[in-house]
Amino acid sequence: MGQSLRDSVFILCPSAFILSFPVQVLITEQQIHERVAELGRRISENYRGKPLTVLGVLKGSIVLLSDLIRQIAVPHRLGLLQASSYRGETTTAGLLTLGREFLPDVEGRDVLLLDDIFDTGKTLAALLELTRELKPASIKSAVLLWKEGRQTVDLEPDYHCFRIPDVFVVGYGLDYNDDYRHLPYVAALEPEDL
Repeated sequence: MGQSLRDSVFILCPSAFILSFPVQVLITEQQIHERVAELGRRISENYRGKPLTVLGVLKGSIVLLSDLIRQIAVPHRLGLLQASSYRGETTTAGLLTLGREFLPDVEGRDVLLLDDIFDTGKTLAALLELTRELKPASIKSAVLLWKEGRQTVDLEPDYHCFRIPDVFVVGYGLDYNDDYRHLPYVAALEPEDL
């Protein structure tokens, strides 16, 4: 239990990236690529013949959104929502703020809400409630990561790519103090580096 991430079996960060803190790769670029392609196939099958709109949650889902929409083989529209509960160097959620300025009209359309991580579930619950107010035909959710053991709401995403332990992760759109989003893999930061 007292084992640090450095003692765990993870891949060390490739030296091609200059980082503020050491990270340990939990999910490789190749693993992400394969799961996003699989998710795209599932979504394509489930939404064939339906008017799909994919709503990405800024900023964390932007990398996933970019990769996923190219894997979805059915016509679809794109929109963006802004949600933030983490500020600066904090690693615990604060007050949730939501922004709808980039939302398209989704009334009567099937909506897939796409976020980077399912943690406590509060953000996803609030976004689903906000989206329901727009009267879509249906609404489902998808996340890249499902962090185990942190949920505080009675809700589960409809689709997810990976389940991860309760560690602070960065990369593939996820950040710490608005840094590390550019990493092509998902990595954990050591608690003492936060």
